[in-house]
This record gives sequence, structure tokens and C-alpha cells, in this order.
Amino acid sequence: MSHHPQRSAPRWGYGTNGLTDLRLDDALALLADLGYDGVGLTLDHMHLDPLTPDLAQRTRQVARTLERYQLTATIETGARYVLDPRRKHGPSLLDPDPDARAARTRLLLRAVQVAADLGAHAVHCFSGITPEGTDPGTAWKHLADELGTVVEAATDAGVPLAIEPEPGHLLATLADFHQLRRALGSPDALGLTLDIGHCQCLEPDPPADCVRAAAPWLRHVQIEDMRRGVHEHLPFGDGEIDFPPVLDALAATGYQGLTVVELPRHSHAGPQLAARSLEFLRATARGGSA
Repeated sequence: MSHHPQRSAPRWGYGTNGLTDLRLDDALALLADLGYDGVGLTLDHMHLDPLTPDLAQRTRQVARTLERYQLTATIETGARYVLDPRRKHGPSLLDPDPDARAARTRLLLRAVQVAADLGAHAVHCFSGITPEGTDPGTAWKHLADELGTVVEAATDAGVPLAIEPEPGHLLATLADFHQLRRALGSPDALGLTLDIGHCQCLEPDPPADCVRAAAPWLRHVQIEDMRRGVHEHLPFGDGEIDFPPVLDALAATGYQGLTVVELPRHSHAGPQLAARSLEFLRATARGGSA
């Protein structure tokens, strides 16, 4: 018997933020038909709106649809204008106004409940950009205070919270994730969303090394192509990432969750890109771990 960590077969998903021109039922049918294992479901006005009535009932309907298509889910909370029709991703957990911060926290608490009801394997979130006039110490305190509540709810629900280092945000790197984790007392429920493109964009180490470094905390993975220093989500082959080592490193971690294609600016061609992306990933995974 080998004493190496158990390699995991990849489980591919596609993000609904790249399928915003489709009804959710149509998007799920498409992904199942293409052969995806799951979906990164962004709670947004066009897909399981978290702010309109009867959320529990609508969530039950989505749960039945996921079951019918044998899809698993992660819940993503990166909808651009779901809380504020004028401010992209606003308000954030760092907003100077406590009521505004509370609105974001309520959304995350709702996302945890939806994830529990769907049997999702994680809830994704992010810190937000440090507001003008807010010093870093205050921003970190706001982040820890607000997320502490969400981590408690995630612990009770048995659903990991997976925060994503995001270029330009307060929490932008793996090092920043560890700073937050320590500030919260290293709770088991707080894990990491690793976006492979973001690693290429701004981490000092190559993406495959980032995967290995992140392995113990990995709860959700997003994947797309990207170029160094440019935060633009690109279809596979349009950026600079060497994917075979990345997928090999991911398999070696034993990560069991979804690896979700994240192309939020390509909804106009979502169905075609979903098909092409899965072909690319399957072919690369076969070649990369041969």
C-alpha cells in the first residue's frame, strides 16, 4: 500500500455567474447534460434570489432539481448588485456604516442556510475592498467581527465557509487568509476558496505551488485562465497558466470538493464555453496525471 496522500478524481463544476442569460433550471440541465459534477451557484436576482420571499421554498425546489440531475453545489456570494443596485459588490464586510456591514453579513448567513438546505459543500465569500478613509487596522477588525458571526453559523450548520483571496481586496493573498484565520482563533469552519487565476495574477509562487500550500485549508476551488498582473478571467488557452501541474497538484491534495470554472464576463457565450471548458479540463487532467 502507498503511504502517499490519496489522490482524488477531479469533480468539475461551472459557475452560474457565467450563465446569467439562462434560467437556473436551464443552466442546471445544461451542466448535467454536458457531464459536469456540480455547480457554483451564485445567489443573485436571476438565480435563487436571496432577498425575495419564499427563499426556503425556492431552495427546496432547487434541491430537487440538483438531485434529479445528480449535481452537487457550492454556494457563491459574489453577485455584483444583489445588495446595492448602484455599487458593485457593495456593501462589503468592511463598510464604514455598521448597518451596511450587517446587510452583507445577513446575506452570508442566508447563504449558509441555503447551503445547508442544498447539501452544498461550502459557502464562498470575500472581504471586499478597503473603503477610502478606512485604515487597515480598522478594516481587519471589521472583517473579523463580521465574519466571526458567519463562522459560528457555518459551524452550527456543518458547512465550511470558504473565503477567497481577491486581487485588490483587503484579503488578497494566501498570507492574508492566514492573518484572518489567526485573528478568529483558527476555527475549523473557516476554509479557503482558491482561485487558480488569482494565483497566476498576484501570488509570488506558481499556481501549482499555491495549491500545495493551500491544501490543508482548501474548501472550494475556482479555475480559469489569467495573465500575470491582470485580473481578468479568461477562457482556457487565452492566458498564461500551465494547467497540467496545477491539476496534478490538486489531485495530489485529496481535495474532494468541486473545481468550478469561473467566467463571469462570458455569459453571452456561456453554453459554448461550458462545453469547451469541460473538454479542456478532462483532456488536461488525463494528460497531467498520466
